Amino acid sequence: MNDLLTWDLKLFFYINGKWTNGLFDFLLPWMREPYFWAPLYLFLLIFVPYNFRWRGFFWLVFFIITFAITDQSSLFFKNLVGRLRPGNDPVIAPYVRVLVDYYPRSGSFTSSHAANHFGLAMFSFITLRPQIGKWAWLFFVWAAVIGYSQVYVGVHYPLDIVGGALLGMLAGLLSGGFFQRRIRLELEQTT
Repeated sequence: MNDLLTWDLKLFFYINGKWTNGLFDFLLPWMREPYFWAPLYLFLLIFVPYNFRWRGFFWLVFFIITFAITDQSSLFFKNLVGRLRPGNDPVIAPYVRVLVDYYPRSGSFTSSHAANHFGLAMFSFITLRPQIGKWAWLFFVWAAVIGYSQVYVGVHYPLDIVGGALLGMLAGLLSGGFFQRRIRLELEQTT
């Protein structure tokens, strides 16, 4: 376990302190903010019910349930594990580049951003892949960029992101699998 935590700390300092540049310093703090990613989710919340009618309404309900499950599960693990965020740890805080105005006081493991976005990515991938094909993989790219941003700006360790991603993908797999077995999106026949 000590080797894993040492690796985690080293990777954190590479991402947060060495693999940096002006473009990422400008762009990545935005990537983790709701005003940046909310338009995609708002689009999905309008697009799917509009195109799939009643099935789209149930998709919307499962989308929100997936978010709630990932968010609450991540909060549970944060309280259970009690890991300090990099900027709140008195030993390493002086060496952390913090690129956000507000620094959370909550626990670090697991990342709620990672859990939420990877959960929604998995749910969307499972349920929308039949309609959008190979483009469905972009949901995971989106979630990965947001997760990477969390480490880059100094609010999470890489293992927090991995833990949150695994937690979110499990929740998305369960909710998406249930949705596909019971409801499944199909275009309504109009005659």
